[in-house]
Amino acid sequence: MSILSTLCNSTLNTLRNLKFTKIGCRYASTSKEIKFGNSARKQMLKGANYLADAVGVTLGPKGRNVVIEQSFGGPKITKDGVTVARSIEFQSRSMNLGAQLLRNVASITNDIAGDGTTTATVLARAIFRSGCEKVDAGLNPMDLLRGINIAVKHVIEELELLSQPIKTQDDILNVATISANNDPKVGCLIAEAYEKVGNSGTINVIEGKTTQCELELVEGFKFDRGYISPYFITNTKYQKVELENPYIFIFEKKLNNIKTILPLLEHILSVRVPLLIIAEDIEGEALATMIVNKLRLNLQICAVKAPGFGEQKRALLEDIAISVGGKVISDDYSDIRIDELTAQNIQNYLGRCKSVSITKDETIIVEGQGSIDDINIRCNQLKTQLDENKSLSEYEKDKIQERYAKLTGGIALIKVGGYSDTEISELKDRFIDALNATKCALDQGIVPGGGSALLWASRNLQHLIKSQVSSSGIISETHSQGSLLDADLMYGDSLSGKKSLKEDDAIKNYDMAMGVKIIQEACQVPCRMIASNAGYEGAVIIGELLKQFTKNKKYAGFDAQTGTYVDMIQAGILDPTKVVKSGLCDAASIASLMTTTEAAIFDAEDKSKDKMTHGNIPNGINDNFY
Repeated sequence: MSILSTLCNSTLNTLRNLKFTKIGCRYASTSKEIKFGNSARKQMLKGANYLADAVGVTLGPKGRNVVIEQSFGGPKITKDGVTVARSIEFQSRSMNLGAQLLRNVASITNDIAGDGTTTATVLARAIFRSGCEKVDAGLNPMDLLRGINIAVKHVIEELELLSQPIKTQDDILNVATISANNDPKVGCLIAEAYEKVGNSGTINVIEGKTTQCELELVEGFKFDRGYISPYFITNTKYQKVELENPYIFIFEKKLNNIKTILPLLEHILSVRVPLLIIAEDIEGEALATMIVNKLRLNLQICAVKAPGFGEQKRALLEDIAISVGGKVISDDYSDIRIDELTAQNIQNYLGRCKSVSITKDETIIVEGQGSIDDINIRCNQLKTQLDENKSLSEYEKDKIQERYAKLTGGIALIKVGGYSDTEISELKDRFIDALNATKCALDQGIVPGGGSALLWASRNLQHLIKSQVSSSGIISETHSQGSLLDADLMYGDSLSGKKSLKEDDAIKNYDMAMGVKIIQEACQVPCRMIASNAGYEGAVIIGELLKQFTKNKKYAGFDAQTGTYVDMIQAGILDPTKVVKSGLCDAASIASLMTTTEAAIFDAEDKSKDKMTHGNIPNGINDNFY
């Protein structure tokens, strides 16, 4: 029996009883500290302020860089908001709570939109800070939360009315350039990539080998399935699995038995080549063995689920196999069953490609080593199906056309070059932000940039702030700070003058009105900070833009690069609608919950000078496991 088989079998029974998030961990017991009310929120706000200040300096065309010390290698220089946020951690655990929650805002926005993390962070801090002030002044936090939710809903509706679709190649160029901190070289390269592969094409950003950034069109195959477990991740910064020159094993059914994958792992261990497994599902002992050997033997390995369903899944697996020069293993129709595979014959069924990039949502196979003749034959078969089979439904036709496009379409590779690793890393961040922003713009359209879209969308929230309705339905002025408008402002005209507010959206008391005011003030922050970072007085800029909005100049904005007021659409200063909406929603969601916090529980500060011994340090996996 092989070494790998022995090791796997010796630990199998133990693995069955383990949950991977806690394999072999020995947690040191710690006492807890609890803070209540203002004391808890004050410490959280302190941490949030520090993080938002560090992230905020990167905002806008004249935003500054942030230098980050790293555990390994030299310092990192970046203007990427989520990168800055993820690098910040405080010794004070109570402050760290606030910083972690704000960091979550940036991470969520990055996951959803891939850009706009700096805007989301400064919005969240503004909402939380203002919310703390209101709660400390005696306002009901739950009514504040209701007011915040109503205001966010109406701002989102206004943004959707303001949005317009991408119309020209210049729009793509402008969105990419703005998102890359006004770097025209980045914008031009992304626009060129979309011109070559189309708006629905696949573009991937990798590190190049030269000092120049290059665009290369290569053969590739993309499908919408990601890694099964985050334990397979090789690039923690971008949360990706990246494999170079991997073998590809394709199985039609589920893999759950350790014995079925042992010949495959033995072969991979002997040749030390990365491996991608595509199957209907991978679970149980099979998944456990893969993960443990990835972690302990450092095998470059990943498993993803097969795309599609039913007959469509089988057809897609055949397409993938042809594109990479492999074969689909099936107990039903292939020339060999999976239990007949050995370390000696398995090589005949493996495909290969130049590289694979896998996120939690998608897999991109670059330059599969399948035969050109086989691929052409497959494409001709698909064309024949479309031309001669008149009984196909529209859905079936669409799926066949999609498969044909995957087999014949190319992938644009943007190779990021530079004179140092630091320069390449910083530039790659900008390319990825710009690419994500462009994808969002193609998906949901664009709005004026520079923070002016949020300013426009929140301009009429004042109507809700000024009007209050008591629980009895009688309009009253309960606080000296509130002034009254007629009841038709509550139930007549909407924020855009086109709809009536629903009963659930009514502001029923002063505290809810102050929740609306929190959002109105927060929506001014991005524009104000962009102006401030460029050396201008933010309050003056906000005042002038609000004046222009009263003249129905809805695309008006401030160009911080030139210091002039312009029509943002005509000037090409654009933001993706999805990025702006996601930033506001994510910020309001977490910051409003932070505002309603009344107790904070965290590990007590360890005042002892003694260091933990090696035996007390959790190492994630027992040293005996493989």
